Amino acid sequence: MRVLLLSAYEAVSHRYWAQSLMAQFDDIEWTLLTLPPRHFAWRIRGNPLSWMLKEHDTLSQSFDVVLATSMVDLATLIGLFPHLGQVKKVVYFHENQFAYPESSDQMPQVEAKMVNLYTALAADSLVFNSAYNRDSFIDGARAFLKKMPENLPAAKPLEALRARAKVLPVPIADSSAPRQQLAVKQTVPRRILWNHRWEYDKNPDDFFAVLFALSEAGVAFELAVLGQRFRQTPAIFEEAEQRLATHIVAWGPQPEAAYRELLDSAGIVVSTTWHEFQGLAIMEAAQRGALPLVPDRLCFPALYPAAYRYDGTREGLYTRLYDWLTDPSSCPERLDTKAWEWPAWREAYHQLLGASSR
Repeated sequence: MRVLLLSAYEAVSHRYWAQSLMAQFDDIEWTLLTLPPRHFAWRIRGNPLSWMLKEHDTLSQSFDVVLATSMVDLATLIGLFPHLGQVKKVVYFHENQFAYPESSDQMPQVEAKMVNLYTALAADSLVFNSAYNRDSFIDGARAFLKKMPENLPAAKPLEALRARAKVLPVPIADSSAPRQQLAVKQTVPRRILWNHRWEYDKNPDDFFAVLFALSEAGVAFELAVLGQRFRQTPAIFEEAEQRLATHIVAWGPQPEAAYRELLDSAGIVVSTTWHEFQGLAIMEAAQRGALPLVPDRLCFPALYPAAYRYDGTREGLYTRLYDWLTDPSSCPERLDTKAWEWPAWREAYHQLLGASSR
């Protein structure tokens, strides 16, 4: 079987998914086309043109399946290459633009939302990494279409999309691998980990505000702030680097080996995000021994038992962290992550790809 795998905005999680998928199904003949994760507005609208100009010969070939991320403008692409419209088309939603929190200095992402919607309508199969992602896409699209000048009857086609959508998370690596089994032995219980993008939608202000308060209260902890950093980052990171200097054991992006060591050593991994559809960074840290502490919103209630969630406020996060750091008996057990790993999902992905072949 020949599968054309298209990733129009190859963010870290998108690359992780594509590479692990190809590794799991090495009997498939994969053709992978990607575009770098930068210049978002151009990338999401211009990816068919980029590929047409650079990869015309590749896209002119025959495939059994087209598997695209939701950043791909699939409707335009199959207009440019009509033969791709004759094969099964599967779209994987790592995220959706309808649930993305727009900052005050951003223009509304109308183009990005329309690409998401057209791509969904052009696909034969829709796959979301979480039920929250699926539902926020459908509900967001309905609210978006109500703003159009015409009163369009959108409810029926959108509910048809919901009915045929599947939920398949991005699986993480098998914890039975020897490398994964070493994690617990290296854990530093009071080491707090932040391993998210350094952007406003990850809500670093709440995270650091709570750590400032814990530090001022004399609570002992270590801090490793990792994750992807960009040329422009929220100002809170510079302030935090100075005010939390005595707690910091690592700051900024790390080489892969160092990142894995810090992941293994973390006692607690925290999310304060306003924007998350699955949260691979939290999952990987939890798998390797860290206690996850996540807000009671977005995708998290469906993934994490109550013992690992706080109420989403700064006060709630402070209380939970204070207890875990000062009273080890208040900490829950290490979270069992086998339900997130590849062995639990390989057959579902096999059926998805097999059902998509002709």
